[in-house]
Amino acid sequence: MDATSQRLLMCRPTYFAVDYAINPWMDPSAPVDAALAVRQWEQLRQTYLDLGHTVEEIIPVPGLPDMVFAANGGTVIDGKAMAVQFRDPQRADEAPAYRAWFEAAGFEMYDPKHVNEGEGDVLLAGDHLLAGTGFRTAHAAHAQLQEVFGYPVVTMQLVDPRFYHLDTALTVLDERTVAYLPEAFSPGSQAVLRRLFPDAVHATMADAEVLGLNAVSDGRHVVLPAQATDLAAKLRDRGYETIGVDLSELRKAGGGPKCCTLRLRQGKASK
Repeated sequence: MDATSQRLLMCRPTYFAVDYAINPWMDPSAPVDAALAVRQWEQLRQTYLDLGHTVEEIIPVPGLPDMVFAANGGTVIDGKAMAVQFRDPQRADEAPAYRAWFEAAGFEMYDPKHVNEGEGDVLLAGDHLLAGTGFRTAHAAHAQLQEVFGYPVVTMQLVDPRFYHLDTALTVLDERTVAYLPEAFSPGSQAVLRRLFPDAVHATMADAEVLGLNAVSDGRHVVLPAQATDLAAKLRDRGYETIGVDLSELRKAGGGPKCCTLRLRQGKASK
C-alpha cells in the first residue's frame, strides 16, 4: 500500500465550546475542557506532520466554536473549491471565513446554490463523489457538485441522526476501498455501497459511536479515534497502519479527526 502525501487545512480550536446543540452529540450543560481540546487537536496536527503531510491553518474567528471542524468549510478537488452554506444559523459565519481563505490561496471558487456542508458530506472515492444527505447537505446540492467537479455523484441517504454527516458513517481508505457502518444508511444506499465496494470494511456500532469512522487515510496510514479498537484491528488485518488519536473533547460537539481536517486537492495528479 502506497501513502499519498496530502495538503491539509485545519483550524485551531481556540474558541471551542459547546454553547448550543445542533446534533445529538452536543450537550451545552456538560463541561468542556477547552485547554484539553487544544492539546488533543495539536496531537492530531503533529500526527499529520509526522506522516509527511503539509498542514495549513485558517485563523479561528471569535464566536465560532465549531470552526475547528474544517472539513465542513468546503470541498476542494482538482484546484476547484466549492464554498459552503450551513443549515444552522449558529455556523453560518464560518462560510465566508473559509471562502476568503480558499480565494486567497488561489483556488477557483464556486458558490453553493443549496445547503452544502462541504467535505463533511462529500467524499472523493476513486472516480466517484459520495455525497451524503438526510440531515445537513441538501439533495439538490449533489447536482451542482457534479457540474462543478465533473465526477459522477452517488447519493448516500443517511438515516441515523447520530451520524448526521457522511464522514461520521463512512471513511475512504483508498481509491478502491471504504469502511462504513451499514446501519447508518437507507436500504437503497446500503445496496449501492455493496455494489461499489464489495470488499468494504464494515464497522461495528460500538466503533461508530466513538466516531471511529471519522478517520483520515492517506492510502496506507489511517488516523482514527483511539477508542475505535475493533475497527483499527480490522484495518490492520487489511494491511493498513493505524494511528489512534484521542479527540474526546471535540467529540462532545460531534467531531473527530476527519471533521478537523479538510483535504486540499490542488490538481488531478493529487487525486
